[in-house]
Amino acid sequence: MEDKVKEILNRIRPQLQADGGDLELVGIDEGVVKVRLQGACHGCPGAMMTLKMGVERILKENIPEVKEVVAV
Repeated sequence: MEDKVKEILNRIRPQLQADGGDLELVGIDEGVVKVRLQGACHGCPGAMMTLKMGVERILKENIPEVKEVVAV
């Protein structure tokens, strides 16, 4: 599953980088994907919305085993 998650994150990464942000995969634990927000995403008030409504939604659509995405 980790390879699938990395593939999807690499597909959406350019959109985050276009706004000065990025994310790093920290790990996956029982369907919970842990990421670290970087750049402009770190501390941004809209980061949690981006994480839940964007990253989490896309991962769940493509990988049914993903239960949640959390920032660490």
